[in-house]
Amino acid sequence: MVPPERRRRSTQRDIAQRTGVSQATVSLVISGGAASTQIAESTRRAVLAAADEMGYTANVAARSLKGGRNRLLGLYTFESVFPTDQRDFYYPFLLGVEEEAARQGYDLLLFSSTGTDRDAARVGPRDAGASGTPAGASGTPAAERSIYVGGSNRLKIADGCVLLGRNVRREELSALVREDFPFVFVGRREVDDAELSYVAADYVAATGALVAELARLGHRRILYLRALEDSEPTRDREEGYRRGLAEAGIVPDEALIRTLADPADLSIERVEEWIGGLGITALLVEPTEDDRLTEALATMAGTRRVRFPADCSLALLGDPPCWTPELRDWTRFSLPRAQMAGQAVRVLIELLDQETHEPRQLTVPCAYVPGDSIGPVPECRAGAGAGARPESESESEPGTESDGRPVT
Repeated sequence: MVPPERRRRSTQRDIAQRTGVSQATVSLVISGGAASTQIAESTRRAVLAAADEMGYTANVAARSLKGGRNRLLGLYTFESVFPTDQRDFYYPFLLGVEEEAARQGYDLLLFSSTGTDRDAARVGPRDAGASGTPAGASGTPAAERSIYVGGSNRLKIADGCVLLGRNVRREELSALVREDFPFVFVGRREVDDAELSYVAADYVAATGALVAELARLGHRRILYLRALEDSEPTRDREEGYRRGLAEAGIVPDEALIRTLADPADLSIERVEEWIGGLGITALLVEPTEDDRLTEALATMAGTRRVRFPADCSLALLGDPPCWTPELRDWTRFSLPRAQMAGQAVRVLIELLDQETHEPRQLTVPCAYVPGDSIGPVPECRAGAGAGARPESESESEPGTESDGRPVT
């Protein structure tokens, strides 16, 4: 069977020949810009009718290269947002971007370019990711996400772009600013040489409010477990923790700020050590984007050695990853992820409508989720809640537990 002959794609020149007008007139009508209002209505209708009959479609990439608007918004992710252990965390972000882009009359283009080692050398090293593994370490994929694949900005196909992810290449963000390419990051991000536009969760206020609630319940010895990487969200949470203590009249104890290198290390044995050795009555934990923390919390909740909140209150500084209603309803604050993403799209469109892309930085309040894992200081440990050292430590040597083990 002879395959059907492929039809040549119609061009603006073809439309001009059919309608008897210049190619420049066709271009003005097709582009739909402000200058197209100078074209007579009868001519405009004839051109559009001919374009429809001939099956003409505009080359949006070419239009973008000419400096025009094609009503395409990009979504660039610095890491995969579809693996099963992260889908519940990223899904609301993706949904928020998609829904708001459609509401604003824009199409959405997903970018997921990976670069070579040569591309990485052009723009510099990326940040450590959520796992804390630095770029180039053992186990890191050879090809990583890069905007400047081959040295050029592939995002320019779109009018502007929403950026998302933790494994950020700061040098690429700086390069985008130098190019005056409009973009908005979902989450607070900073670079040394420029101001960026972003829409972020207000971690400072949300963490401070959790500290205030614990203080209201009588807690004075509140341990903060921070993430390993020194990212903006982690710094914001620590700032909120310190502010909350100050506003409650509690003098910060640096021994109560600990780094959790691996969420799997959060065990009932560690909590017992902190209760006995540091006299804590409450624990604040910064969650990760994978399911390791969820598994660790489920394991702790399944024992009776430390009961939450009867023996120790516990709250999460964000949503537990992969949480479902049948799991423990931990006290926490919840990130307005879909709202953040939708707001990022609106900010991006506002930037597109400006002659100069002056950076805009917005924070969105988090929602308090009461849950069931915080409560008053246990009566038997009311002294520890007020700042006194626990009785079990009073007869042991400084820096050791009552059984002689070193405090961690």
